Amino acid sequence: MNWDDKGFLISKLKYNENSVIADLFTEDHGRVAGIIFGASSKKIKGYLQIGNLFHINCNYKNETKIGSFKVEIINPYTPYYFNNINKLHCVTSAMSMIKLLTAENQINKNIFILIKKFFNILEEKEWEKKYLFWELELLKLSGFELNLEKIVQKKINDNKIEYFVQSSTEKKNVPSFFIDKKIQNLEKSELIKGYNLITNYLEKNVLNPNNLNHPNSRIDFINLLR
Repeated sequence: MNWDDKGFLISKLKYNENSVIADLFTEDHGRVAGIIFGASSKKIKGYLQIGNLFHINCNYKNETKIGSFKVEIINPYTPYYFNNINKLHCVTSAMSMIKLLTAENQINKNIFILIKKFFNILEEKEWEKKYLFWELELLKLSGFELNLEKIVQKKINDNKIEYFVQSSTEKKNVPSFFIDKKIQNLEKSELIKGYNLITNYLEKNVLNPNNLNHPNSRIDFINLLR
């Protein structure tokens, strides 16, 4: 089986001295894995960066075995952020979330479009806040929607509106900007509360039920924001 597509590199793992096993999220085939031979060569190594967009030629000799990829760079997104450690870590965080929340060979063109939108977000003001909403959209498209507006409750405390969600066993505060999206110039502490809320949701609904670990790249990114 042989096909061509374009896709974002979301992870890579050394396979042998000269090759890597790569995961890419493609437009027409969803998340796919394959071996890139010669990945350590000067021709490929320099642009084989997480987050970059490639043209892919895929060759599967046997459907039960991993195939191989030949790749050509389309857009080297990631090198633009080599001098911005926060945005660079955000790239790896976003790609790790794509891998975590998608299954192999399941086509989802909306997620492919969402990845392209991610790189636009990095160029906007308050991108750290907008990335949070990007994660919420990814959760929704992956079947793990966290619809806060449907479950949130509110109370007035010292003339301020406070939002929270409550179950039979726990109560969690919800940062106001999740509900009132017009709020700007957030303090770092509010941003961190937002990231922690999504972290708790991930642990309860995705990670713990499937015995998975939280992506280290996302943890590193959040720590940089503190």
